[in-house]
Amino acid sequence: MSRFPRNLQPAVARSLDLWHKMVEEKDLGELHTIVHPDAVFRSPMAYTAYGPAPALILVLTTVIRVFENFTYHRELTSDDGLNIVLEFSAEIGDRKLKGIDLIRFNEDGQIIEFEVMVRPMSGLQALGAEMGKRLGDKLPAG
Repeated sequence: MSRFPRNLQPAVARSLDLWHKMVEEKDLGELHTIVHPDAVFRSPMAYTAYGPAPALILVLTTVIRVFENFTYHRELTSDDGLNIVLEFSAEIGDRKLKGIDLIRFNEDGQIIEFEVMVRPMSGLQALGAEMGKRLGDKLPAG
């Protein structure tokens, strides 16, 4: 069960519970089960979205290994129960960062859009450098 109070549609709540479980275990092996085939990922480093689902899954399974001491702090939901904002903190080496995951689900509980915003600039630069090392040859420049 979630540690956050919610007003979510049931399918979204189930998917979000699975998301939290996977993040806690640092194993996103089941992510494909909650991602729509046409889903897109919006990076804090690129203007253009990455998609479809395999690109989103590649980015998220990589970043979960890049972040150290990753913790979610707050969860906010939209009135329709399909949109979630998750506030987080993490570290990359000696850089601390804060950010939000903006996740949009469809009524079947599938992620259709995952957007990340990060601050401060030094944390974003550390994230971009590390992700670039790991995925630079696998994703187009945004």
